[in-house]
Amino acid sequence: MSKRSSGGGWVIAAIALLVIAGAAYFLAQRARQADTKPASSVAPAASSPAPASTAPAIAHPIAQADSGPTPASTAPLPALADSDANVADSLIALAKGGDIGAWLVRQSIIPRIVATVDALPHSDMGRFILPVKPAKGSLQMEQANGQSVIGAANAARYAPYMQAMAGVDSQALVDWYVHYYPLFQQAYVELGYPRAYFNDRLIAVIDHLLAAPEPTQPLIVAPYKQAYAFADPALQGLSVGQKAMVRIGPANEAAVKAKLRDVRARLVGSGLHAAPAAATSAAR
Repeated sequence: MSKRSSGGGWVIAAIALLVIAGAAYFLAQRARQADTKPASSVAPAASSPAPASTAPAIAHPIAQADSGPTPASTAPLPALADSDANVADSLIALAKGGDIGAWLVRQSIIPRIVATVDALPHSDMGRFILPVKPAKGSLQMEQANGQSVIGAANAARYAPYMQAMAGVDSQALVDWYVHYYPLFQQAYVELGYPRAYFNDRLIAVIDHLLAAPEPTQPLIVAPYKQAYAFADPALQGLSVGQKAMVRIGPANEAAVKAKLRDVRARLVGSGLHAAPAAATSAAR
């Protein structure tokens, strides 16, 4: 993790789906992870796309997601390459509790979200794929028993993202995602997964983030090259997404996980506000 920016930001604000949830908005930021692998500008593929004859069945079709009584928008979808303005405006409208517009990187928004979500379970991620700007300030540390630990004050750096996430209605976020889903799928195909299904990947990544450990002791860090690394090998070996979850502090991690669980339930059709079939069909 870098001295200047220890990730964690967007896993929060949009991680709900944008992360995402992303979730997501908050899951992994520009933080340089202490890893021997060089960062790349494109999220690495988890595996080669399956050939046509062995393409996996879709586990979580978007048609199963709980949608509200009305579509997120009745306007036709723009082309992916021309979608940034519409996507930015609709995202800003979703987050009433925070200034997402000030953090959003407004070029290739959906491709950035897709690439970030796909990269979260990996050990590293390119610095130039993130859909939001990193949290301000530097990693806050303090001394405890002669060791450097991430200070309690570090969690406060993410307060604006947490406020924004809390202000996003989970159902409205899912409706937004369902409406724009064809563009998410297109971006996933263009990322290098011509026979894979992005919603399945999103659910898998949410589950991966929910499995992040919840340390109860101060997080000891040690200098590593020009950055810092977790002294605990088990923590240092976590994915970039799980490191971000741990690094934001216990209270923030718990809040993000609660949001992710709520969004996940709605994405798989077990949310609180299932809509009539006609309305659900119209939303898609």
